[in-house]
Parts: sequence; structure tokens; C-alpha cells
Amino acid sequence: MQESNTLSTLEEIRAISFFSTSLRTKESIDEVLWDITKNVIHRLGLIDCVIYSYDHEKHELVQRAAYGTKNPSDEFIYNRIRLDLGEGIVGSVAASGKPEIIRNTTRDPRYIVDDAPRLSELCVPILVNDRLFGIIDSEHPEEDFFTEKHLCLLNIIAALCAQRIKELHTTKSKKPFARANQYFKKLEELMRSKKLYRNPYLSLTTVAEALGISSCYLSSMVNSLLQISFIDFVNEYRIADVKRNLGSEAFAHYTVVSVGLEAGFNSKSAFYSAFKKHTGLTPVQYKNSLCTVS
Repeated sequence: MQESNTLSTLEEIRAISFFSTSLRTKESIDEVLWDITKNVIHRLGLIDCVIYSYDHEKHELVQRAAYGTKNPSDEFIYNRIRLDLGEGIVGSVAASGKPEIIRNTTRDPRYIVDDAPRLSELCVPILVNDRLFGIIDSEHPEEDFFTEKHLCLLNIIAALCAQRIKELHTTKSKKPFARANQYFKKLEELMRSKKLYRNPYLSLTTVAEALGISSCYLSSMVNSLLQISFIDFVNEYRIADVKRNLGSEAFAHYTVVSVGLEAGFNSKSAFYSAFKKHTGLTPVQYKNSLCTVS
């Protein structure tokens, strides 16, 4: 284990202190999870992280937030996968409720390649009232990268995360959002009339600025009213656009990918992943289904 992989005590304290303080402003579970991946993981010197939530009805783990190559932009997760309880290292830790350090994944038959193969893995459960909520999973391309210190730090973060999730579950907002909310009305107006979603560079920050509110408020509002993330909200408009245009004569000369880019997706992979997530079909399968119906 190289010394460069070990954080200084001061850096560790700063990372944990930052997360502990920032948690107070988070008003939704998605905000909490994305705060870990976007604002904490890199402070711990890690290059990859995926947080899964556990669906107790379907008995499966769903990727909910990410950092690194799994998160190329905003709150988009590349190649979002689902795992059954007990499947892979993540599923095994979810089933046992005990964290694990995998020093060489090539020697562990449970290892499942996600976006890219890596040699080390650290997996920590998030338990709320001793009940599985999800998993914090980090991988690294170097063999034997993770130490007991990394494990301790992620255990602390998982505990802080669990406490905030518990508070969000048990404490109702003093000022609940309503669809009559002036900012939500303005948001819908920007999407429907101004077609703001067609901007491929659209982000939570730019929309919040257009509305005159904070990014935190916007994210909480969308999550509270619709129970989806901001990026999923935007993508619903884009996908509706794609569906209309794939069946339109005006777009008959467009390729399927071009239709997606016209709707605001900034890449083929982002387009295909979001479309499959929202419809269960690839864009090509959807277009073929239109031809079959007609």
C-alpha cells in the first residue's frame, strides 16, 4: 500500500466536517446521495463511487447517484444497472449488512464489471434503523488500493447519511411544496413554452438561476412534487419530444440519434440510456413499433 493513497488526518476531518455541515441543507434523499458523490468522494481522494438504494418490494439494488466516469454530467448515471440481493459484491454486502474490502477483484468470482474493470473495491452498507437502505460502493484501478482508513471514513459517511435519511423520513417539511408553487408553475412554463429542455447544456444551476432560486430549492421542489430527480424531470420532456418527432413526417429524413440530439440530449449514450429507462425500449425499437402499428 503506497503512502500517497493515505489521506492526512486534516484532510479527513475537513471532508467529514464538510459533509456533516452540508447535510443540514439537504431536503430530499436524492440531494443527500448526490452530495456524497459530487462533493465528498473526491475530498477523500477517491476516483469512483456509486450509491445504490434497495427496493424492498422487488428485492433489487438500483444505482441512485454516482461519481467519476459513471457520472459524465449533472445527475445522469451512465449504464445504470440493477442488482438482485446477493448478486455480485454489492449484492453480497447488502445481504450480509457487513462492509467489505476487495483487494484484488480478479480473484473474487462475485465481481461484476460495470462501466470498466477495476482491481480494488470497497463496499459499505447504509443502514437506517438497522434496515438496509442501500450501498456505497467505490472501485479503483490499482490492486490493494483501499485501506482500513478508507473503510472507516465510508462507514462514518454511511452513518451520517443514514441519520439524515431517517430525519427526512420522520420529519415533515414546515412548508410543503404544492403544484401551485409559483416557481413550479414558472418551471413548467419554461419547459412547455420556451422548450428549455432542448438546450443540451441545461443544468440544475442554470435553471435555478433562470427561476431566481437556489439549486437546492429547485432540486427539493421537483423531488417533493414529482418524486423524481431534476435530470429525470428534464428528460421526460425530451423523451416526449422524441416520441412526437419519431412519428412526424417533418423528421422522416432525420436519423434516430439526430432526433434525440434535437430534443436536447448531448450524446447518443445519454439519449439511449434515458429513453430505455423511461420507456423500456430503445429509440430504434420504439420507432419500429410505430411502423408496425401503422
